[in-house]
Amino acid sequence: MAWAIGANDVANAMGTSVGSGSLTIRNAVIIAGLLEFCGAYFVGGHVTDTVRKGILDTTAFAADPDILKFGMLGALAAAATLLVGATRFGLPVSTTHAIVGAIVGFGVVGIGPEAVAWDKVGEIMVSWVTSPLIGGILGYGIFQLIRVLILDREDPLLEAKRYAPAFFFVVFFTIGLVTLFKGLKNMNLDYDLPEALLRAALVGVVGAALGAVMTRRMKTMEPSEEHRFLQTEQVFVVLVVLTACAVAFAHGSNDVANAIGPLASVINIEQGIEVAGQAAVAPWMLVVGGIGIVVGLATWGYKVMETVGKKITELTPSRAFSAELAAALTIVVASRMGIPVSTTHILVGSVLGVGLARGIGALDLRVVAKIASSWVLTLPIAGLLSIFFFYFFKGLLTPQ
Repeated sequence: MAWAIGANDVANAMGTSVGSGSLTIRNAVIIAGLLEFCGAYFVGGHVTDTVRKGILDTTAFAADPDILKFGMLGALAAAATLLVGATRFGLPVSTTHAIVGAIVGFGVVGIGPEAVAWDKVGEIMVSWVTSPLIGGILGYGIFQLIRVLILDREDPLLEAKRYAPAFFFVVFFTIGLVTLFKGLKNMNLDYDLPEALLRAALVGVVGAALGAVMTRRMKTMEPSEEHRFLQTEQVFVVLVVLTACAVAFAHGSNDVANAIGPLASVINIEQGIEVAGQAAVAPWMLVVGGIGIVVGLATWGYKVMETVGKKITELTPSRAFSAELAAALTIVVASRMGIPVSTTHILVGSVLGVGLARGIGALDLRVVAKIASSWVLTLPIAGLLSIFFFYFFKGLLTPQ
């Protein structure tokens, strides 16, 4: 499952960087691998939900914990199978939705439909629309702002240098909020809103100063239109890589739970620990999850990266930056407001928004339709696969 997450989901962080030419696939794999592992191991969580997002009533397993054990094994196998299939076709799907769909599947046949929190499932279905919509609107707006302030001006390089400190401030401010609101929660660095805003603003000021120094030191090429365009885009290369690094770290710290959550439940049951809402996570589980994600990224990660970064619409560093920043802002705001959103859906929606800023013709609608179909089918396919694997493991592991 961790391998499948790395192969499919890490494109969330690096797809736009690779697609815009800001990073090569090799460098993206190295950077994302390091940050994903650090996020997963150091802040991946010492406890995890036994059933992701409170989808099932855990008290229903108290009388027969083996049902939970067979179900979690089935859920892992089902979600991993679905993700491998989606990755084979280069389709970016939500790993969280895959594991939730799988848990619903075995919950329905193992306990009964009444054990499933259908309102939570409904919230996830609503997020199919809200996640890409919010990301798309923000991506559209940010790119239009960059066009008005910089790209459509007579001297875009001069304008890029003028506004670069402000963009660096926004990026570092957002990175600060991502880590303080979400990424470092398990290190007791989850501050309240005023304190987090203040600390993030200080990080932003440091970033603005760094941006001012970097752009001042940029050597100006010969004054031709092509050189000015290339140098203008170079300003955004640094920004898009920084934003992608923050998303990779936050992703590793949060989504590793999709792989080790079910594993922790199975290990706890085997050790005779009472089934509860949360299960303890041993450090070796975080290592396994982190390594699995990195290996998945290194071996198959390029497939979904190509879809997100190249096939939906053509990305330049300024467009990729708009999409990444929109995704990061949406994740922060949605997390604080308690809106259930998918990082995958947000980023794809942001890329769509950036593409729409250049007109509907800038999008490959066949690719968009395939991605949308895969999102809708994720829950039912994961559920059906989970039912199959649940009975498979139950038959295989139940003493005769």
